[in-house]
Amino acid sequence: MKILGIESTCDETGAAVVENGTKVLANSLATSALEHARFGGVVPEVAAREQVKVLVPTLASAVKDVNFDSIDAIAVSYGPGLIGSLLVGVESAKALALAWEKPLIPVNHLVGHIYSNWLEAKRLPQFPLIGLVVSGGHTDLVYMRNSRDFNLIGSTLDDAAGEAFDKVARYLGLPYPGGPQIEKAAIGFCGVAGKNPFPVSMAGKDNSDFSFSGIKTAVVRYVEKNHLKLTNNYISMVAFYFENAVVDSIASRVKKSATSYKVRSLVIGGGVAANKRLRRALLRVASETKTEVYFPKIGFSVDNGAMIAAAAFFAGKPVDPLTIQADSGLHFD
Repeated sequence: MKILGIESTCDETGAAVVENGTKVLANSLATSALEHARFGGVVPEVAAREQVKVLVPTLASAVKDVNFDSIDAIAVSYGPGLIGSLLVGVESAKALALAWEKPLIPVNHLVGHIYSNWLEAKRLPQFPLIGLVVSGGHTDLVYMRNSRDFNLIGSTLDDAAGEAFDKVARYLGLPYPGGPQIEKAAIGFCGVAGKNPFPVSMAGKDNSDFSFSGIKTAVVRYVEKNHLKLTNNYISMVAFYFENAVVDSIASRVKKSATSYKVRSLVIGGGVAANKRLRRALLRVASETKTEVYFPKIGFSVDNGAMIAAAAFFAGKPVDPLTIQADSGLHFD
């Protein structure tokens, strides 16, 4: 089964054709990240306007080498996300489904990030599993008994991990997006084990939730209290300890959940999944909990149409196109 997936929840615009949920036949992606970098973060109106410009060329690029008649269905991410951006993708997908007389499958964007791990995978995750979505807008843990059974067991109480990376990077004078910049800056510093001045949030809490606003505040207070001039050396030091605090917090919550639910697999999705320190920490968690950990290929960590097509194949079902509505606030469903 070949599905055309469309993604437009934030500043990326993606279209891809995926066969049987795993084989990527075509994948096209446009981003307005450079536009947002001028403002230090995503501007919803700018994102939506850029998507109006690039959606048709992105779709055309994705289907140019695919036989139109071989496409069995269209899938679209309908939320959560920026409402303007969502409307661009959802309304376009509805029009295509009606014009082409193809089934339309709505996909939860967060579910798409989970299923990014099925794309071009040498081996598939085994159920039951814990899924971690960690990105600029979300930090969530979900327990899955099977491909369609999603049980949200933990979420951030304030900032998402990627949002915290962006805010700290901006405070340190680093460009947007902040995650890769923090990671790059941290490489230049060799810290002392057990000497992190920033707290590991939610440590010892008997739940699976996250919190990152406290770490962000701790960075500001540390710099001000110690009257640090943000030279390259001090930026590297702060970035190193901040990154470690965030990673340790995420890893500890994942380990607790994997142990409590006795799962076979850990599945990671979202843009922050590309962080190398996080990947190493979760590999250790997998070893300690005797589970297998799965990361998406780096190109599928960001928002993309292929993950939407994959999720549609494994966990979606067609609905009447006229009933699909963009929803900026929904969670896992």
